[in-house]
Amino acid sequence: MAYIPRLKEEYKKRVIPALKEEFGYKNVMQVPKLEKIVLSKGVGAAVSDKKLIDYAVEELTKITGQKAVSTMSKKDVASFKLRKGMPIGAKVTLRGDKMYEFLDRLVTSALPRVRDFNGIKATGFDGRGNYNLGVLEQIIFPEIDIDKVNKISGMDISFVTNAKTDKEAKSLLGELGLPFKKN
Repeated sequence: MAYIPRLKEEYKKRVIPALKEEFGYKNVMQVPKLEKIVLSKGVGAAVSDKKLIDYAVEELTKITGQKAVSTMSKKDVASFKLRKGMPIGAKVTLRGDKMYEFLDRLVTSALPRVRDFNGIKATGFDGRGNYNLGVLEQIIFPEIDIDKVNKISGMDISFVTNAKTDKEAKSLLGELGLPFKKN
């Protein structure tokens, strides 16, 4: 029997019926689902030190379990000494089982390690059912060894859903375990 992530199983057994009841969907295919999670990290200091990109790619690879890629600048910016095509960040896109595994680890072990944590803001929705979350320190992830970190930096985590509205997306992510602040 093939391995199925815990959160994927929970989505099928508990989240789909809950969302069908809440929004009155007639068909299972109408229920919104999480399509992908994108982790991205900008490394502005990489203009002067190329090794920082390698560290960022290595950290994102450790956190997600999938090889990250470096992102290149799209245009020249003279005031930042930036040329078109220079590596300036790192990103990784998670889909399928790895996406559910990452979300499970984020909710159960990483977010509780944030200092003074009392939930994530519900203001990160973009109007089309996608949610963006900023993490200030990469050391909240248990995969990162704090002794080997050369510089504390943050990252952006984007949750892309196929929900039509922000309300549907918030319900979906809330059911999957993201701890939104109570208003």
